[in-house]
Amino acid sequence: MNDKVSALLNDQINKEFYSAYLYLDIANFYSQKGLDGFANWYEIQAKEEQDHGMLMYQYLHNNGEKVTFEAIAKPDKTFETLMDPLEAGLEHEKYVTSLINGIYEAAQKAQDFRTTQFLDWFIKEQGEEEKNSMDLITKMELFGDDARSLYMLNSELASRAYSAPSLVL
Repeated sequence: MNDKVSALLNDQINKEFYSAYLYLDIANFYSQKGLDGFANWYEIQAKEEQDHGMLMYQYLHNNGEKVTFEAIAKPDKTFETLMDPLEAGLEHEKYVTSLINGIYEAAQKAQDFRTTQFLDWFIKEQGEEEKNSMDLITKMELFGDDARSLYMLNSELASRAYSAPSLVL
């Protein structure tokens, strides 16, 4: 594996675990506001981000690459309104998409076709993540100001169940 691609994947493992921290921070915010459904949605989101990091970890090991760990930064967002975390989540997903695209581009330049194939799943996943984030914002814009509607949206988000990714390495 190309050294640059390996280094980018190692760095992305750290970014995925940071994402999990960020989403736990968001879950914590909503939990403190009494919105357990929103908290549940972001707790599951955090688990998915951990899974993404572990998939990259396993991929590097499967390809004989060394995995290195760096400190995981503390989330630095401050949330005031119920909309703030949703907007931060979308902003973060767009950032992660740019990181995955950068790794993909480096793998293409290195003609590392195995890694580009591995990253295809992440490219698709990021499209879903951005859409989910946009959908949450749209629903909050439509229903968030009405207590009954917010209660129903919270109940909808409480029904989300965790499902581990099914990516074959």
